[in-house]
Amino acid sequence: MAYLGAAYLWVKAAHVIFVIFLMAGLFMMPRFFVYHQETVPGSPEDKRWIEREGRLLKIILNPSLLLVWLFGLMLMVEIGAWSFGWFHLKLLFVLGLSGYHGWIAGYTKKLARGERPLSDKQLRMMNEIPGVAAAVIVIAVIVKPF
Repeated sequence: MAYLGAAYLWVKAAHVIFVIFLMAGLFMMPRFFVYHQETVPGSPEDKRWIEREGRLLKIILNPSLLLVWLFGLMLMVEIGAWSFGWFHLKLLFVLGLSGYHGWIAGYTKKLARGERPLSDKQLRMMNEIPGVAAAVIVIAVIVKPF
């Protein structure tokens, strides 16, 4: 433990806590999208979904993503993770989840504009992405296959 010292376990705990918050949001938002798409653009229900999605993004997803990266980078430096093969796999999937977060933010804006570019089935398939990524990340970190 090079620079974090006694704070290492606190930083690690914070990282895991905010990963849980982030994953919860990444699982919830596509479900919100499925229900939101059923509404008529401009209707009172549409406006309520726009508000819900905006709050989930601003209160949970955006801050969680920022804190996951902050604490994760601190841990990466602390343990010298760059030299481990498993870390590269984890980083690849974390970058993918970060991109997925960006897609979610963009799709939120499309729905707010009244656009409905994806079908309910496509959105349900998109909802599987964070689960698959989480499984790969957990296996990489716990099993350390390489």
